[in-house]
Amino acid sequence: MIDKTVSLSEAAALTPAGSTLALGGMTLYRRPLAFTRALLHENPAARELTLLCFTAGIESDLLVGAGRVRGVRSCYFGLEAFGLAPMFTQAAADGAIEIIEESEASIAFGIRAALADVGFMPSRAWLGTGLPRLRPDVKTIRDPYSDDELMAFPAIHCDVAVIHALRADRAGNAVIGGNPGMDPELALLAETTLITTEELVEKLEKADIPAPAVQAVALAPHGALPTSCHPLYPLDGDAILDYIQRCKAGEFEQYLQEMFAT
Repeated sequence: MIDKTVSLSEAAALTPAGSTLALGGMTLYRRPLAFTRALLHENPAARELTLLCFTAGIESDLLVGAGRVRGVRSCYFGLEAFGLAPMFTQAAADGAIEIIEESEASIAFGIRAALADVGFMPSRAWLGTGLPRLRPDVKTIRDPYSDDELMAFPAIHCDVAVIHALRADRAGNAVIGGNPGMDPELALLAETTLITTEELVEKLEKADIPAPAVQAVALAPHGALPTSCHPLYPLDGDAILDYIQRCKAGEFEQYLQEMFAT
């Protein structure tokens, strides 16, 4: 067995500048916040990132606010019942980042194409909508068998994926529990997959993410806070509200410095 355990600092160092970075979890559930904090604090070279998220939340908003993000491809960027993601909303309004329009279907088909090692995946999604005008790289094609009109969604590739797990072993097998989102697919898609975990065990008998897909494992207890990690802990709503209020008050940089000090 290869021991893939690293420190959180070492995991953060595995994201080079210009990477497409996928952050696992869904909305306010099981987001890799400990990794995000380590990346911001200990890897100043990780800039010009493109974020790939099925749904993006506070973990991504921190990176946008810190000026680390060049572009975002996600079908949702926000804080659910807590409202808009403040730093993303500001950056989008200012035209400071590139926004690649996506839907659930376009991300799913793009990832499926990459996993199948083909250039695109056909679908009827987006037919009859205005979305193709926003994405000229999504082409209209003809089905060679039925002559039906279809959309061709280009493959989406990923350099680094970070997934927060309930448990992982030293070989890289990981259990992520219910609501896996697209984490198993992201783990297979990325050139480098990093697992942060609440608990590190010697060996797992069953896993949601298999060891061959994983390059490194870092122990990070409570590593999803302030988002939830069911069934271990709920989200910290007060902390999320405090983040929003601090951003609205123009105190984002101060918030970061206080976060690094804790």
